[in-house]
Amino acid sequence: MRYAIHFTPSPNDPLTHVAAAWLGRDVYSGLSVEPPAVTSLGMQEISYHTALPRRYGFHGAIKAPFRLMEDVSEASLLRGLMHFAGTHQPFSLPPLEIAKLGNVYGLVPSWPSETLNFLAASVVQEFDHYRAPLSDADIDRADPDRLSATQLTNLHRWGHPYVMDEFRFQMLLTGGVMPGDCARVERAIRGVFEPLLERQIEFANLALFVEDEPGAPFRVHSLHPMGRVSARRIA
Repeated sequence: MRYAIHFTPSPNDPLTHVAAAWLGRDVYSGLSVEPPAVTSLGMQEISYHTALPRRYGFHGAIKAPFRLMEDVSEASLLRGLMHFAGTHQPFSLPPLEIAKLGNVYGLVPSWPSETLNFLAASVVQEFDHYRAPLSDADIDRADPDRLSATQLTNLHRWGHPYVMDEFRFQMLLTGGVMPGDCARVERAIRGVFEPLLERQIEFANLALFVEDEPGAPFRVHSLHPMGRVSARRIA
């Protein structure tokens, strides 16, 4: 079993519903969802282009998937995450925008957020002692020959190359898209997601994701509200 700590909107957030339809799976229930009707892509094409992010679920990665140390229980991880979330205050994300990231599409903040970057670094540091060491196969999958010196250091120290100064928040919407398909895919994504991107999105929870067995789709195990309990009740 693997775990990950991510951001994903609450179950009732409109972005959650739209993303579930686009990816074809609800990350909370695990149920399949009918894709949206778009003019530039057919249902099978949407399913093809979203196969990879559908497995991982709609999220912005904070701490990449990891296995627990042998002497660490899930209950201990849950207690630690609950306590950690309570010591950090909710905040508003910068407006999200659609971006092409290499050959994939995703949602990214319109400008950098120091609050978000600090939180991400804190999560990586705080929960590193829960993480089992990477295996040789894990390291090989990260393709170390293509990493910079900093990214390689991050991989061996923190279990993932794109953390700390290399961290970039993104919520992926596709796998790799061939150049000839980019215009149609981007047009479809904009038609589905742009109406939702003018609204403010609150980063108010940390979500624990789980992969029950190798290759299984990730799902939200639990949401952990940020901020003190007393403050949340007042709000």
